[in-house]
Amino acid sequence: MNAKDAIKSALTSTQSMLGMYLGDLSDADLLIRPVPGANHIAWQLGHLINSERGMTISEIPSAVYPELPAGWADRHGKTTAAMDPPKGFGTKSEYLSFFNKIREATLATLAKLPDKELDKPTSGPMAKYAPTLGIMFLLHSNHTLMHAGQFTVLRRKLGKPVLF
Repeated sequence: MNAKDAIKSALTSTQSMLGMYLGDLSDADLLIRPVPGANHIAWQLGHLINSERGMTISEIPSAVYPELPAGWADRHGKTTAAMDPPKGFGTKSEYLSFFNKIREATLATLAKLPDKELDKPTSGPMAKYAPTLGIMFLLHSNHTLMHAGQFTVLRRKLGKPVLF
């Protein structure tokens, strides 16, 4: 196994896990806060989609990603995270569709990247978290996993089965 295979495995496993965590949740469930002040799942999904796309394009301008609907970034920005009651968010189906399209674009970008480019330094504010392109791709996986871990709290609150 080489580095790109390991990164691909991390990206596809967290993509699958995200789908499992959302599988038995309703659209309404995505808007429930597990505790006061916590972000609801709909906002977190929009944030994951927006950040993966934006971070990759900022570091690899040739990356090809689907366009997001007008206002997507604003709807999933820091100011809307605390909006109560939440409104203007999408459905589970919409979020899963966009997440999967974005993740497939990330995987395609990774596949086209020459191995030596994984060591290329990143720039901008994320460089302190992901100093190379290889680590940036892993950050996408870790970011998904971090948010999916937050989904488990809501799953417990709703009495859903424990998955892992």
